Amino acid sequence: MFKKHRLVIGGIVVAVLLLLILIWKFLFASPADPELVLATVRRGTLEKTVEATGTLEPKELVGVGAQVSGRIEELYVTYGDTVRKGDPIALIDAQTENNSLKTAQANLANMQAQLASTDATLAQKKLAFARQKMMGAGEATSQADFEAARADLQAAQASRDSLAAQTRSAIVAVNTAQVQLGYTKITAPMDGVVVSVVTKQGQTVNAVQSAPTIVVLAKLDQMTVKAQVSEADVINVRVNQSAYFTILGDPDKKYEGKLRLIKPAPASIVDEVNTATNTGTTTNNTSTTAIYYDALFDVPNADGRLRALMTAKVTVLQARHTRALIIPSSALGARAADGSYSVRVKDKDGVITQRKITAGLDNNVNVEVLSGLKEGEQVVAGEAKAGTTTTSKPMMGAPGA
Repeated sequence: MFKKHRLVIGGIVVAVLLLLILIWKFLFASPADPELVLATVRRGTLEKTVEATGTLEPKELVGVGAQVSGRIEELYVTYGDTVRKGDPIALIDAQTENNSLKTAQANLANMQAQLASTDATLAQKKLAFARQKMMGAGEATSQADFEAARADLQAAQASRDSLAAQTRSAIVAVNTAQVQLGYTKITAPMDGVVVSVVTKQGQTVNAVQSAPTIVVLAKLDQMTVKAQVSEADVINVRVNQSAYFTILGDPDKKYEGKLRLIKPAPASIVDEVNTATNTGTTTNNTSTTAIYYDALFDVPNADGRLRALMTAKVTVLQARHTRALIIPSSALGARAADGSYSVRVKDKDGVITQRKITAGLDNNVNVEVLSGLKEGEQVVAGEAKAGTTTTSKPMMGAPGA
């Protein structure tokens, strides 16, 4: 009986001891050291870039329109046709313009006939006045006859000048009618490819208010990339900076060029101008819509692989350093007053020490080390929770690094 009682007491003591150990562990034991994510200092190519989304457009894009109204009698081209400057595109019914030309020509002939008659009358009046002048006023002829001859000459001259002006106006009308007649024959204004046919054969077009588009021509041997750069990045973008893009259908191929233009205002500036014109006042832009500026560069397209309005993933290169000593940007500690940074370095014995370094180009993923580290050393790039498996952290480098 006494032995059984001792066993019970012993069990209680053991349980209490275990409970105390658990309490001490949770309340007073230090947490496990975090496992370190290490990265190896290496050499590679480091790029600092601005990313943007763009659209491919033909460098030259022209809408070929009609400048006269009428029915399209002939349409000579279709999608994909290659045309040369001056090639026929379409023919508009020319009956109305022909009639206008004939009317203008008849009016000109009438003016010219009247002018010839006036010239004859003017010559007669000049002879009469010269005769009166030769006879001498107040001697062989009266003063009244002399003045009458002079007035007749002046009237004839004025009539002749009026008809001459009307004749010149009639000539302009004939020229205008001839030009209008020429507009019925629509020709290609440049070499290019027909990328759109807007109007069909037999359709009537009305050019009273605006010139309707018949077809759209484009030069596809050179494309322009219109990249939309955000307002946060546009201050870092300059003309002549290198840029490249990829397309969705072939993300591994780069098309390279140099920026030739950065528009000084976003496309939405037109809306601001229209608002000011219509209301007479400017408005404060409180919209939360993102603002983008167009940056343009050109690329050759001799094989015609690039198509109009394709989406382009654009990269503008701000800086590119080759054979740079690189570590992850996450390895940088606080920046000191002298511009240096502290990093944690693991030596061959596994001891972690602090070291100052001088940093160069930083693209927020990787950073260039100018001094303080050597290739092959390991730096602490971050920390992982205890119990997770960690290895030396790989670093993202530029393509081709």
